[in-house]
Amino acid sequence: MSLDLFAGIPVSDYAEALPWYERFFGAEPSFLPNDIEAVWEVAEHRYVYIVQDPERAGNALVLAFVGDLDDRVAGAARRGIPPAGREEYGNGVTKVVFRDPEGNEIAFGGAG
Repeated sequence: MSLDLFAGIPVSDYAEALPWYERFFGAEPSFLPNDIEAVWEVAEHRYVYIVQDPERAGNALVLAFVGDLDDRVAGAARRGIPPAGREEYGNGVTKVVFRDPEGNEIAFGGAG
């Protein structure tokens, strides 16, 4: 059984949000389904997308568990997106939180 996963992040203004997400992901969107949505493939068959939806903007919570946590955090920082926080858990897991200008939370978790 195959699985495609789409995690959506509502934003107030698509045109204003798009450059931040391009810097965060380090790439232009994988595809643009319409004029208020952009989609990045973050792993095979796994996508994160932004969509203009002002009533729901600022409330998203997205977490991706990755094997290269330090590299991803450093890459985002080099592109001008520093982490908003870091949490270390007793089991050796770390969660690094980023927030877009509207307050949507995107986090990477992993060992380290």
